[in-house]
Amino acid sequence: MNVSLFITCLGDMFYPNAGKATVELLEKLGCTVDFPEQQTCCGQPAFNSGYHKEARKVAKQSIDAFKDSDYVVVPSGSCAAMLHEYSHLLEGEPEWQAEAEALRAKSYELTHFLVDVLQIENTGAKLHAKATYHTSCHMMRLLQVSEAPKTLLGNVDGLEMIDLPRNYDCCGFGGTFAVKMSDISKEMVDEKVACIHDTEADILIGADAGCLMNIGGRMDREKRPVKVMHIAEVLNDTEGRG
Repeated sequence: MNVSLFITCLGDMFYPNAGKATVELLEKLGCTVDFPEQQTCCGQPAFNSGYHKEARKVAKQSIDAFKDSDYVVVPSGSCAAMLHEYSHLLEGEPEWQAEAEALRAKSYELTHFLVDVLQIENTGAKLHAKATYHTSCHMMRLLQVSEAPKTLLGNVDGLEMIDLPRNYDCCGFGGTFAVKMSDISKEMVDEKVACIHDTEADILIGADAGCLMNIGGRMDREKRPVKVMHIAEVLNDTEGRG
C-alpha cells in the first residue's frame, strides 16, 4: 500500500521523532511511504484567524502536493481535520472543490488509518509504564476518532493505561487561541495538568503535537516529572524503551 506522509508544521519543527516513528511504523506494517516535498502548512492558523482567502491558497498547495497519493496519513488529528475542511473552504470553485473532496476521501489521522484501513489493532509495541491519554478536541469532535487510539494503546504489551479525568476537556491550546486568549488558555491547561497529576501516570500520550506542546510545556514549567510521548512513538516502540 502506498502512503504519503503529511508531516505538519509542528511535527516538522518540534516533533521530528514522531514523524520518524510514523514512517517506521507504517513501513513495518507493509506500507511504502513517500514524502511530497511541496507540502507546506495545512492552513489552519490562517483559517482559524479569519484569513480565508489566504487559507484557500494554502489548501490548493496541499491539494496539488498530494494529488497523486493513494493515501495521506497525518500524525495529527487537528491537521487531518483541516484537510477535511478544504471542500467547504473552496465552495464556489467547483474544480478545486472536487479535488478537495478527493483529498478528504483519502486522508486519515494515523490511528484511524491503522485501525480502519489497515485493520490492525496491535502493532507489536512494548512499553512497561503507567500512562494516560489526552483526547484532542479536533480529533474527537471533528474527525470523530476516539476508539482507535484507545484500542491500539490497550494492546501495547506492558502498558498500564489510566483514564484521564475530564478527558474531553480542551487543553487550552487551540492553535491561535493560546496566543490571542493566553490568560484563559493558561487556566485551561492548568486544569488539564492537575487531572494528569491525579492519575499518577509516568507518561502522557497524545496524538496531536499542539496539545502535547502546550501540556508538556506547562508541566515542564511546573517541574512535573511526566514524560510526554506522541502515540506514534509508543506504537513504534518494540523494545520498551519509552
